[in-house]
Amino acid sequence: MPTPQEIKNQIDKIIGYLVEVGLASDQNFSFLRELQGSRIEITFPQAEHISIAIKDRAYSDIYEHLARERAYSVKLPDGALVQMMYMFDGSILERHRLAFFPAPHLEEFQNNPEIYLEDEIYADVVARSIVRFPLRFDYEAGDDVHKEIDHPKSHLSLGQYKNCRIPVTAPLTPLRFIDFLLRNFYHTVFRRYADQLPSFSDAFGESIVLTERNVVHIQIPVGAT
Repeated sequence: MPTPQEIKNQIDKIIGYLVEVGLASDQNFSFLRELQGSRIEITFPQAEHISIAIKDRAYSDIYEHLARERAYSVKLPDGALVQMMYMFDGSILERHRLAFFPAPHLEEFQNNPEIYLEDEIYADVVARSIVRFPLRFDYEAGDDVHKEIDHPKSHLSLGQYKNCRIPVTAPLTPLRFIDFLLRNFYHTVFRRYADQLPSFSDAFGESIVLTERNVVHIQIPVGAT
């Protein structure tokens, strides 16, 4: 299991890679924060603003607030916001929040259309048929929170639906999360950005229970990449 310092290093190396290949228009590198007892948080500046994402507000308002306050780990060139946060109790992962907030509109396209039209990666972004929606991988280890199937320890939420918690077999490392985003939303015919991501051997153990395996769920690889 990766340590808090290893998770921080992984986040920062991945952000550095996104900057290098031109997939980061703005970024906040992570930092460690020691809390009461033995708890350690890996977070980013302005993370206190993420609470707006759970409020009953229009998605466009939530996105605008997060973007305005720079409450993200990385802002991608199409305006999408990526958040990566972890909490440990000593060396044990307590929870994580890995979120993706696509821009609900394309004002930047109106101002700088050349960044979309000159690069094939944005062909999907400007397609009329695309529906942009947020997604979030959450992990919460507490038995007081976990309810089999209804609230899996590790789960995927789509589109801000309150009760959408698709079981996931294990917590995600930063690498697995960014690989998922790049592979599914930012690959092009000519360049597969996920294939050049830094390699890490760290992985978290499985947290899924049998009842959750018996419904549709997502399998997280546990080997090195």
